[in-house]
Amino acid sequence: MYQLEPIAALATAPGIGAIAVVRVSGEGAIELTNRLFRGKDLTQQTSHTAHFGTLRNEDGSIIDEVLATVFRAPKSFTKEDVVEISCHGSEFIIQQILRRLMQEGVRLARPGEFTQRAFLNGQFDLVQAEAVADLIASDSDASHRAALTQLRGGFSKQLKELRQQLIDFVALVELELDFGEEDVEFAHRDRLRQLMLDIRRVLHPLIESFSTGNAIKNGVPTVIVGKPNAGKSTLLNALLNEEKAIVSDIPGTTRDVIEDELFIDGIRFRLIDTAGLRQATDRIEAIGIERTQQKMRDASLVVYLFDAKNVKADELQTAVDEVRASRKPYLLVGNKLDAITDTTRESLETMLGESVVWISAANQTHLDELKAALSARVRTDAAVQTGSAVVTNSRHYNHLTGTDEALARAIHGLDTSVTPDWLAMDLRVALQHLGELTGEITTDDLLDSIFSKFCIGK
Repeated sequence: MYQLEPIAALATAPGIGAIAVVRVSGEGAIELTNRLFRGKDLTQQTSHTAHFGTLRNEDGSIIDEVLATVFRAPKSFTKEDVVEISCHGSEFIIQQILRRLMQEGVRLARPGEFTQRAFLNGQFDLVQAEAVADLIASDSDASHRAALTQLRGGFSKQLKELRQQLIDFVALVELELDFGEEDVEFAHRDRLRQLMLDIRRVLHPLIESFSTGNAIKNGVPTVIVGKPNAGKSTLLNALLNEEKAIVSDIPGTTRDVIEDELFIDGIRFRLIDTAGLRQATDRIEAIGIERTQQKMRDASLVVYLFDAKNVKADELQTAVDEVRASRKPYLLVGNKLDAITDTTRESLETMLGESVVWISAANQTHLDELKAALSARVRTDAAVQTGSAVVTNSRHYNHLTGTDEALARAIHGLDTSVTPDWLAMDLRVALQHLGELTGEITTDDLLDSIFSKFCIGK
């Protein structure tokens, strides 16, 4: 643990509020803050104690009445000496406090610099550090749970342990290179193979979770498609409980995509209403239909809505076949349930060979069943509710896949009896990816890139 030059920043959201918190961290943070503080001598106070007093200008005039909370190294977020100054949430007061701190030698913090110092001081690894930003940005129960799991160690601790075992094997393989002419084998090949297989067994569920994790973090792009007058805009309005889209009996009313968000079971769905799929009657409608097709290609989930009252069996079968051909996860939703018989429903499901969610968008019937089907189709509940690790970060995903590919090459190398130098090369690549993932191998550029995306006071 080491302490760097003192830094300070507003730790609460900018703007006028009842309370604001200015965080000071680094070498001499307590002594520097104490020069401005009138109350108890902060330098004599124990860690994790809060003290009422005033902060003063150079001439002794009062800037504000504050509460100064002392955290002594290494028992702080950054593992440095830290003082958190709780003041009134006036922008003027905040700027005056920061100005006085800078006069005493404190530097304004860069984005994410507090968390970066916590990482450098061993408070947590790089995956956990990135989870801090994800936790702050979480806007749903699912994203909150995923970020908390990562912050508590998630998968990174297990990977670090496996990486260390792999390092030991690589050292033995490279030792063999020094005895290349003597045909010795220090690294037991069967044990090495088993270790690589064990690592890959850990990697595969994480790699496969990325599509789910990405949806948790950024929302599930869910496009509602179907023929004109199927009730797509009515459905969107019913789900959102507001008149978001124009509803009309005239075919082709929706000519552009309309988007909004809906939270279901803690998951954010980005609902997209689109122009009806048909032969366009004019150039503007053609553009809308082209955008519909593009949204289908980009979506993570397709809701195909059809008018159960007026549908033609052959046209429905053709449309559903096209949806299936897109290889996107989808739901079939039959609208105008109140206008058809149970026999018609059963006949259509038998023809399609799968279940249909039956609703009446206009009457808002069975919308809860549709929401439950949407949630189940994304298949995130099990992973999130049980606290299983879910990969939400593309940097993590890239390193996980890079590790897996390198290990696959190394296993193939064992099968084909490659020389130790070729085997060692693939193992080094796997170690590099694992090390960069958890932060055991870093560069200044990498850290700057990661932490620059954080807010200033974190």
